[in-house]
Amino acid sequence: MTVVGYPGPEGSHSGAAAAVLAPDAAETVGLSSFVAVVDAAVAAEVDLGVLPIESSLVGAIAETHDLLYDAPLSIVCEATLPIRHCLVAPPGAELEAIRVVRSHPAAFDQCRALLGRWEGVRAVASATTADAAHEVSLLGDPSVAAIASADAAAAYGLEIVADDVGDRDAFTRFVAVAPYTRVDGGEGWRTALSFVTDHQPGALVRALGPFARHDLNLVQLVSRPLPESHFRYRFDVVLDGHVFDDDVRDALAEMRGLTRRLRLFGSYAAERAR
Repeated sequence: MTVVGYPGPEGSHSGAAAAVLAPDAAETVGLSSFVAVVDAAVAAEVDLGVLPIESSLVGAIAETHDLLYDAPLSIVCEATLPIRHCLVAPPGAELEAIRVVRSHPAAFDQCRALLGRWEGVRAVASATTADAAHEVSLLGDPSVAAIASADAAAAYGLEIVADDVGDRDAFTRFVAVAPYTRVDGGEGWRTALSFVTDHQPGALVRALGPFARHDLNLVQLVSRPLPESHFRYRFDVVLDGHVFDDDVRDALAEMRGLTRRLRLFGSYAAERAR
């Protein structure tokens, strides 16, 4: 019996992703935050945790990257979903009367044009877009709206004041994480890892060199600060290939001599077109 945890109450984008990543799950559980999902997966309170990791508009979801770096979890599968943001509010609310909008910070980043032309409107962060919709429904104030999904609006009795308010068509890549690493493999797999280099000229170029020498394609390269070292960074990478592939294994062996720290986040099947 597979139990899947995701951030947010009913109507969250991560909840929709959970249904895709684990369609045969016996139970899906909405949790209070990204942190709660990771904690539940580490403690084996859920079999899989689902988190957004990359947006086609704003890039890496920093919170997910940082949580996975600190947690003994691996990525075991991925799915990409289209994201359609709506401005939702209590019944009868009018766009001109809205003074506060709630949502997750990543959603604000994807709706910059809307927020940029809105004078006198205050943006308030929520744990997820669905939490924002729930909060708006509880307040019942027609001057307070949320950026959330149409499913969240329906779940909490809200009306769509403005549809499709994102800057452009958007997609989000979600991952399922677990306290184990997959060792099966095949064609069309990806490997995720993180590394830290010495703080000296050319260190990053040298660390990336094995990927080029072994003809490996980098799908994603993200820099994130190291909290214990001011203005120093680690690099999170996703590449095409399985960790047991000869080219990937040889490249990682070379990297161990060129980096100060190297950590694998697992190998998993790249998503096929759905």
